[in-house]
Amino acid sequence: MTRILAIETSCDETAIAVVEGAPDRVRVLSNVVSSQISIHAEWGGVVPHIASREHAANIEHVFAQAIHDAGVSFPSDIDAIAVTYGPGLGPALVIGLTFAKTLAAETGLPLVGVDHMDGHIHSNWLDAERPMDAVFPILNLIVSGGHTELVTMRDHGDYEVIGETQDDAVGEAFDKVARMLGLGYPGGPAISKLAQEGNPLAFPFPQPMRDSNSFHFSYSGLKTAVLYALRDMGDALKESARADVAASFQEAAIEVLVHKTIRAAHATNAKTVLLSGGVSANKLLRERLAQRLAEEGIAHVQPLMKYTTDNAAMIGAAGYFKFMKGATTPWDALSMQPNLTLGETAQDTLQSASTHAS
Repeated sequence: MTRILAIETSCDETAIAVVEGAPDRVRVLSNVVSSQISIHAEWGGVVPHIASREHAANIEHVFAQAIHDAGVSFPSDIDAIAVTYGPGLGPALVIGLTFAKTLAAETGLPLVGVDHMDGHIHSNWLDAERPMDAVFPILNLIVSGGHTELVTMRDHGDYEVIGETQDDAVGEAFDKVARMLGLGYPGGPAISKLAQEGNPLAFPFPQPMRDSNSFHFSYSGLKTAVLYALRDMGDALKESARADVAASFQEAAIEVLVHKTIRAAHATNAKTVLLSGGVSANKLLRERLAQRLAEEGIAHVQPLMKYTTDNAAMIGAAGYFKFMKGATTPWDALSMQPNLTLGETAQDTLQSASTHAS
C-alpha cells in the first residue's frame, strides 16, 4: 500500500494526515485538524496574518500528533509528501508549503503539490465502507466559502470547469446572511440550524440564474433581497421571522444548486455526480440532491460528514492519485499559487517521478 503524508494550511485549519491509497478507496490512518474558528469568530471571517501566525505556532505539534496517531515511522513508512499549494490565503499557504518542502529536502521523499479543490473532490474517496464505484465521466458540484463550481472529471486530475459563481460563492452568501441575522461566524451551520424552525416558503426570494442557459451561478442578488427584506421589517423583526428568512434564503440557495447540477449532469452525460466542499455538510443540500439524482437515475456519492470541511486527508487522497501518475515536483520548484484554478497545469506540478529516479 502507498502511504502519503498530507499537509493542508490554505485557510484557518492547520491539518496533517497520513493516508493509505488504493485505486478504489483511500484509507485514513490519521487526520489531525487544529481549527482557528474561535479565534477568527470575533472578526466575522478569517484574518490572513492571524491565520499564518497560528499555523506557524501549531504545525509541528499537529505533525507529531498525525504521525503518532497513524502508528507509523517517519520517514521510513511514508512514500511521498502531499501539500496544498493553492488556492487559498497566501500567508497561510506559505506555512504549510514551507514545512512540506523542508521535510522533503531533509528526507528525499517525493513532493506532490495538490490543488485544494482537487482535495475536496477526492474527499469522496476517503474511508468508503465499500469500494468507490464512481464511473467516469463524473460531474462535481463543489460548494464552499470561496467556490461554487460545476466541474467535469474524465479521470483523476483531468478537469474542466463548466460553471462557476459570477460574484459571491454560496458559502460566502451563507456567511453574509448569517451576519445580517446576527448569527455570527461561520454562517452555514447557524443558518441551517435556525432554518429548521422556519417556513422555507415565507419569503419568495429570487433564485438568480436558475434557468439561465449557462451553468454559472450568482448569489449577490439573493443576498441583496434578504437585506431588503430585513430592512423593510426593521424593528418589527421577530424571532419567528428571522427563522423564516433563514429558511427561505436556504431554500432559494440550495434549489439553484440542485437544479443546475441536474441540468449539467444530463448535458455532460455524467455517469456519476459527486458533492464536495464545506457547504456539502448542509443537510438540505445533501438530502435534496440525493433525492433528485435518484429520481433521474444518476449515481451519486457524497463525502462522509467528517471530511466535508477542510482537512488534510482529502489532500492525501488527491495526492495519492497524482503520485501514482508520477506527478511530483522537486522541493525547490514548488511555489504557492493563491489564485490557482482547478485543472490548471502549473509548470511545477507535472514533473515525472522518473526524473527523480534518474
